[in-house]
Amino acid sequence: RNDNAAPIFLGTKAFLMVFFALAFLTTRISLFKLLSIHVTLIIFIFSIFLGFYLPDIWLRIKTVRRKREIFEGLPDALDLLVVCVEAGMGLDAAIARVAQEMRLSSSVLSDELKLLNLEIRAGKPRQDALRNFALRTDMEDVKSLTTLLVQTDRFGTSVAQALRVYSDTFRSKRFLKAEEIAAK
Repeated sequence: RNDNAAPIFLGTKAFLMVFFALAFLTTRISLFKLLSIHVTLIIFIFSIFLGFYLPDIWLRIKTVRRKREIFEGLPDALDLLVVCVEAGMGLDAAIARVAQEMRLSSSVLSDELKLLNLEIRAGKPRQDALRNFALRTDMEDVKSLTTLLVQTDRFGTSVAQALRVYSDTFRSKRFLKAEEIAAK
């Protein structure tokens, strides 16, 4: 969420390209004096590509972990959201409460829900804040949840009933996916 994240990431890529290339050249000069020019050139180019793509691989691993943590915390968050809304809380207050309660079990999802709540409290329309939440997480399940919440808000239907149906559907979908993995 840092403003300098993109320049730091690109700077790291450039630094690692130069670092791996220079590390190979110093190793080649001191240890591998018998390598031919062609092999040296191939390994030199490979070390540049390795330095260029290593941060991308690291970022992809971090993204997958983050998405997995959100995916694993989403059913509990949905259940808590259903309970809060059925208890009479408004959707905004329920989101804030769920974010607070999910802090220990899923800190990433808790942070995203807190950011969603802050956007709503800052005056951004709920539809826009929900869409931003879906864009930040980049998960299909969260996108469908936000679409559901936007539609219930737009058409004035019961949020509690829609959340209960979505929670049951999500739980069934997750159970079927687990059965599919077990069958493999």
